[in-house]
Amino acid sequence: MRAVVLALTVALVVPEFALDKTYVYKYEALLLGGLPHEGLARAGIKVNSKVLLSAVTENTFLMKLMDPLLHEYAGIWPKDPFVPATKLTSALAAQLQIPIKFEYANGVVGKVFAPAGVSPTVMNLQRGILNILQLNLKKTQNIYELQEAGVQGVCRTHYVINEDPKANHIIVTKSKDLSHCQEKIIKDIGLAYTERCAECTERDKSLIETATYNYIMKPAAAGVLIAEATVEEVHQFSPLNEIHGAAMMEAKQTLAFVEIEKTPVVPIKADYLARGSLQYEFATEILQTPIQLMKISDAPAQIIEILKHLVANNVAMVHDDAPLKFVQLIQLLRFATLENIEAIWAQFKDKPVYRRWLLDALPAVGTPVIVKLLKEKFLAGELTIPEFIQALVVALQMVTADLETIQLTASLALHEKIATIPALREVVMLGYGSMIAKHCVAVPTCPAELLGPIHEIAAEAISKNDIPEITLALKVLGNAGHPASLKPIMKLLPGLRTAATSLPLRIQVDAILALRNIAKKEPKLVQPVDLQLVLDRALHPEVRMVACIVLFETKPSVALISSLAGALKLETNMHVASFAYSHIKSLTRITAPDMAAVAGAANVAIKLMSPKLDRLSLRFCRALQLDFYHTPLMVGAAGSAYMINDAATILPRAVVAKARAYLAGAAADVLEIGVRTEGLQEALLQSPAADESVDRITKIKRTLRALANWKALPTNQPLASAYIKLFGQEVAFVNVDKTVIEEAIPIVTGPKPRELLKAALKALQEGIALQYAKPLLMAEVRRILPTAIGVPMELSLYTAAVAVASVNVQATITPPLPEEIETMTLEQLKKTDVQLQAEARPSVALQTFAVMGVNTALIQAAVMAKGKIRTIAPGKVAARADILKGNYKVEALPVEVPEHITLAVVRNIEEPTAERIVPLVPELAVFKMAALRSATPFHKTLCLAVPYIEIKGCIEVHSHNAAFIRNDPLFYIIGQHSARASVARAEGPAVERLELEVQVGPRAAERLLKQISLIDEETPEGKAFLLKLREILETEDKNVRVSSESSSSSRIISSSSSSSMSSSRMTETATVMEPFRKFHKDRYMAPHGASKAVSSGSTASSFEKIQKQAKFLGNAVPPVFAVIARAVRVDHKLLGYQLAAYFDKPNARVQLVVSSIAENDNLKICADGAVLSKHKVTARVAWGPECQQYAVIAKAEAGVLGEFPAARLEVEWERLPIIVTTYAKKLSKHIPMAAFKAGFKLERVSNADKEIELTAALPSQRSLNVIARIPEMTLSRMDIPLPIAVPINPDGTLSIQIDEDILSWIQKHIKEE
Repeated sequence: MRAVVLALTVALVVPEFALDKTYVYKYEALLLGGLPHEGLARAGIKVNSKVLLSAVTENTFLMKLMDPLLHEYAGIWPKDPFVPATKLTSALAAQLQIPIKFEYANGVVGKVFAPAGVSPTVMNLQRGILNILQLNLKKTQNIYELQEAGVQGVCRTHYVINEDPKANHIIVTKSKDLSHCQEKIIKDIGLAYTERCAECTERDKSLIETATYNYIMKPAAAGVLIAEATVEEVHQFSPLNEIHGAAMMEAKQTLAFVEIEKTPVVPIKADYLARGSLQYEFATEILQTPIQLMKISDAPAQIIEILKHLVANNVAMVHDDAPLKFVQLIQLLRFATLENIEAIWAQFKDKPVYRRWLLDALPAVGTPVIVKLLKEKFLAGELTIPEFIQALVVALQMVTADLETIQLTASLALHEKIATIPALREVVMLGYGSMIAKHCVAVPTCPAELLGPIHEIAAEAISKNDIPEITLALKVLGNAGHPASLKPIMKLLPGLRTAATSLPLRIQVDAILALRNIAKKEPKLVQPVDLQLVLDRALHPEVRMVACIVLFETKPSVALISSLAGALKLETNMHVASFAYSHIKSLTRITAPDMAAVAGAANVAIKLMSPKLDRLSLRFCRALQLDFYHTPLMVGAAGSAYMINDAATILPRAVVAKARAYLAGAAADVLEIGVRTEGLQEALLQSPAADESVDRITKIKRTLRALANWKALPTNQPLASAYIKLFGQEVAFVNVDKTVIEEAIPIVTGPKPRELLKAALKALQEGIALQYAKPLLMAEVRRILPTAIGVPMELSLYTAAVAVASVNVQATITPPLPEEIETMTLEQLKKTDVQLQAEARPSVALQTFAVMGVNTALIQAAVMAKGKIRTIAPGKVAARADILKGNYKVEALPVEVPEHITLAVVRNIEEPTAERIVPLVPELAVFKMAALRSATPFHKTLCLAVPYIEIKGCIEVHSHNAAFIRNDPLFYIIGQHSARASVARAEGPAVERLELEVQVGPRAAERLLKQISLIDEETPEGKAFLLKLREILETEDKNVRVSSESSSSSRIISSSSSSSMSSSRMTETATVMEPFRKFHKDRYMAPHGASKAVSSGSTASSFEKIQKQAKFLGNAVPPVFAVIARAVRVDHKLLGYQLAAYFDKPNARVQLVVSSIAENDNLKICADGAVLSKHKVTARVAWGPECQQYAVIAKAEAGVLGEFPAARLEVEWERLPIIVTTYAKKLSKHIPMAAFKAGFKLERVSNADKEIELTAALPSQRSLNVIARIPEMTLSRMDIPLPIAVPINPDGTLSIQIDEDILSWIQKHIKEE
């Protein structure tokens, strides 16, 4: 019986309104944004009004608002009150009180009608009220789910209907999951090239949207009356992960029944036009930036005003607010008409500075008007080719990709003037493909007819065998990524079509690469094609490897990857096998969520392949993928690198590198660069150098000869090519062929370089003054979505920067250069004295805005994070080059950075200058929670003074964040943060200038400011100095030993456990190692038995003998050159350092001495080295007072290890600074584990305490044996594969004679044969 009563009640639940009555409701709507914690700032709006509902016919109703009042909020929630927006309410009152019509039947809102005088913003507010009336009630169910239309689109909605017999009313609850909508009303700007990472948001979310509606319905005479309705909607967003804290937009609505009146609502006398349905209608918020609300009364005049401000205030240095003004200029240009912009262009096109600012701003506007304007001005000859290309590249990426703009771009691409400029045509065509890709993101059902012109161009190029045109068409189709292009592309794929086999290899590769963007949309269509190409052994290896790249980008299943792995077990081409194996193996380590299934499949497949492939050297083709993904923060990065080699030549055929980024549930291929040497490879393969039967040296000779005879190469074949992709779209590519080289050689060797040099020198003598400004809208990423109350909320990120440079250069040349510079001889140049003075003042201002809040044409209320950087780095340099005297001298005569503030902001259009700004984290935040960390702001200043030059650098940091509320990343970001770096004079005498002087030749000794001498240990003064130094060092050692003993006692237990663990992991086998033996003078191996001790001892004794002949070379020979770096102070005190270099030619000895020029400072650095033989070099570096405190000796020599040519490096030290030994001991604890992971064997032995020895031997030209002896252990690894062959023969001789001039060697071998 109970179920029957409930069913009858539900049948009556549909709300009804009588024809002869007016229903009066009280309406309140609230929208607030901020963090969901009390005591922090929030921003928002509130709407209060009476709502009158009156039936016109059975299914047509009128709704009118009475006494509407708008409020603003920007304050500390909840203590601060809402502030009435009186002026805004008055301005909108007339519109708000105009009745609107709507269709309403069975609880469902249909079409909406209103006069033309009702703006879209007011209409959306009305829709927010009608949205409450939307009730899809079923007569036979009380719990059900459906997709329901509303303001935000058609979204998943869950209904629960309950009866309350005591209160005599029915409660209806419906909840909406706004993240799951069939038709989502949303507008994304700047996100067209990003991919949604569904796997990234399966567990973690960055944006959560939900709404709950509660209705109390009471019986009435006409049916059922909505007595009260409440709505609560929440949008939570964090760029990291919402579980770590998120900003929140909260919407609340209340509609409460007041009374029934008999006076009907009367429509105004105007035509009621169809204004759509209940779904939100986007208005001017698309054109308007959320970071500033501008009242646009006269767009052209306002544009000119801001343009003049930017030009006038960014000359010598950048203005602090230049980025914000640049964004204002862009916003005004978006509202301007084509006629307005044309008039402004005509006014300023002949003024270079204004022209540059306009050409930088126009492409960022992103409206079809700008593309049309640029096209007209270029065709009229008002834009140069470089100006047009620069503007068009940006404009085509920023513009809204609608059908009108696509048709406009197509007409531009097919224009005869564009066709005559290949570089410009490539830019337009690539942009056309990108525009189709953007349009298909916004309209998934985009028609294939959009690609009709490109398909026709491709078909015509194939019929004519026009290779450059086929290449361009493929790249355009690749950018568009439309599945309808699969069939035309497949006609050019080898193996699948017999005709494609005759096409050049680069066309086949480009055709495969054109499938990549299609594969992202339709992977199942591309996978069979790619797999067939990879497994077809008749195809060129490069084609198969490129197909392998595309195949793995389709995220294949475990079955497909296993099939590939099984087929590759029988692969005969080692390059293909190595490439596929390395690719699969690198995928096993991928951690990004969207590649998790592929990583699992790769882990299965790798077990099916031969482990021998892992031991192939780097000369075989390789693929590498590395990534990092932090799940809690939902951020990550990935990098891919592919190298395709060729066994016949020394150059790789292709190299591709790609970077990918993950953030907030989205992924994007940020950058990709590819280089191919296909033409050069083919030319080399056709030359005798490709003969596999000849030895490597003959191959190198023939390769060099083939490169020298580049004129014989075919004209229509590119030698190399390169491309660059941004966000998955190819934006530029270049082919280098014989024609390019022929055109470049005259430019480099002809008269033009001499003319440019002459003009440059003349300009330098006359003086150069340059001011340049470059603005850039670096980022504009926006997501606009409606809320329940009909007001849009926006998530956006803006970054704008302006760079300004002011440069002044003046040169004085003595004697003056001749009029005809090309007649100047080398002897004349040697007698020239050049003095150059340059002053530069580069400055950069950058501002970033992250916004979450309301953005309409009438009011803005948002939480905004602002970041500001302003850097000014002035510099003044004077340089002099006296070539005759060999004297070169440079004199150098500092920055405000990050400021980040999070604010709550409210602005309304009637009072745009009266914006109210409140810091999100107040200075004295009061919270109810007791166990909170201190909310005291952090403030610290660190300064570091540079000795001698009396300059100090300071960093001042101020931070007041919300981390005291919650220890999560987002709360550390939110708040006020600023950092200021400054360079200023320190206390003490001022520094006039810094000088760097170089003197070469016999005058070097004269330029030294302080006589250099080294103490003689045999003299009484030397002995006394050494005795005193020894006492100081012994005291220092004693203190170190005491401190180390006290600290080591506390680490005995941990050390022993660590040692046992280490020994359990290591394979400590005693390795029998051959002694290292030196070469004879004729380079052949010495007899067995020559030991290391003899070799090392003879080295040391011979070097010491040379040193004893003259400890300080300055006593016997003058310095070869001298370098003096000093600070010139007002008190004329000498401060700085000088370096003197000495050369003892008979003994092949070099000595460098660095000393302080300050009085009573005997700190020196001495480097002494000698070439003892063709196989042996020794050097000693000492430093400290008189170079006596610390010393290191390094010896390098060539010899044999066993029967193999080898080289050995020994480093011995007499004494090292304490900090070096301390960190060396800490590092040594990690050596065993690092060696184990690198494949080295470890042997615990008692090697010399103060010596490190590294020996490398070559068993073959492609493998290496390494032995490293360090204190307490010896490490070794044998047969390490090398990526390239080392040209050393078994007897130690070099395969290439390097002791003769390399150019003569090349010329000699080219002329042979």
